[in-house]
Amino acid sequence: MKAQSKESDPRLSVHQDSVLATAAMLYYKEGLTQNEIALRLGVSRPTVISYLRSAREQKIVDIRINGAAFSASNLSRELREKYELDDVYVADFAPHPESENYRASINKHVARVGAMALHDILKPGELIGAAWGETMQFLSEEVPYRLIENLTVCQLNGSMNTPLVSAAESVAIKISSRLGAECFTLHAPAVLSSSELAAALREEPAIRNQLQKFGSLDGAIFSVGNCDADTPMVQVALTTKNEIDWYRRNGAVGVLCGHFINQAGEQVEGPVGSRMIGVTLEQIRSAKTGILVAGGYSKFDAIQATLKGGYVSHLVTDEMTARMLLDKRSAPA
Repeated sequence: MKAQSKESDPRLSVHQDSVLATAAMLYYKEGLTQNEIALRLGVSRPTVISYLRSAREQKIVDIRINGAAFSASNLSRELREKYELDDVYVADFAPHPESENYRASINKHVARVGAMALHDILKPGELIGAAWGETMQFLSEEVPYRLIENLTVCQLNGSMNTPLVSAAESVAIKISSRLGAECFTLHAPAVLSSSELAAALREEPAIRNQLQKFGSLDGAIFSVGNCDADTPMVQVALTTKNEIDWYRRNGAVGVLCGHFINQAGEQVEGPVGSRMIGVTLEQIRSAKTGILVAGGYSKFDAIQATLKGGYVSHLVTDEMTARMLLDKRSAPA
């Protein structure tokens, strides 16, 4: 087979920096061999060698991988224009939807890119909220160690303890430790057994003071979930399958920071919302920076709804989802 040069690879003419950054991350971060990367990207081994050399020469990789490279493609620019976003980071990674561990692979990959992007987005002196979930846990473990002066990170959702993912407070703690930030955790359960108990707890002085911080958020980092019966909210017993079914019947397509949203991104009021302790959707929308880190066809409707709802200034997603958002196609059945 004739070796494929960098110039003959059509992807480089479309989003060169994104391809180079992906090759660099697979090699330096995931430890894949050059042959394995060639198979993954559908190019020859000499082309991978050229990619890695170009990534070093262009400073896309320099001990850490520059997250800004993922926002340099035409795809990114088109998404920014369509959804009026400040920036879009597209991970050039598209495993087959039926492949083993597809969901976890997508979540890990977009989380890695999101972790790299934080240093491009966050500013010294800001108050940033961090949500909970599998993708956010992956992100918190990938954030490069680099100080952002006078940054404060706070936990957006109440606490929960589950074997599926780390406790909610661990995400905020890990992110803050890697950025040299001050951290504020939320000392309350995520969901209580009754609306009355939740309302009383919100009025406790210590909890009230913590919740009041959310009114001054400069930014928030979050993912979004779908409303399937196996959503993590059901798996960790924050809600029940019957309640999820009720929300779906009433138009919910996604779960954003514990709140159910419809196709327009508006909150669907229901049996769970009044029992929750945490940030409100309006507080997320009011923050000047909203970083959505999510990908995969099963989350497409939820991602699109979050974008429509005005919660997002910066999107981190995978290439397949990005193209679906541009093409206005529904997620595959």
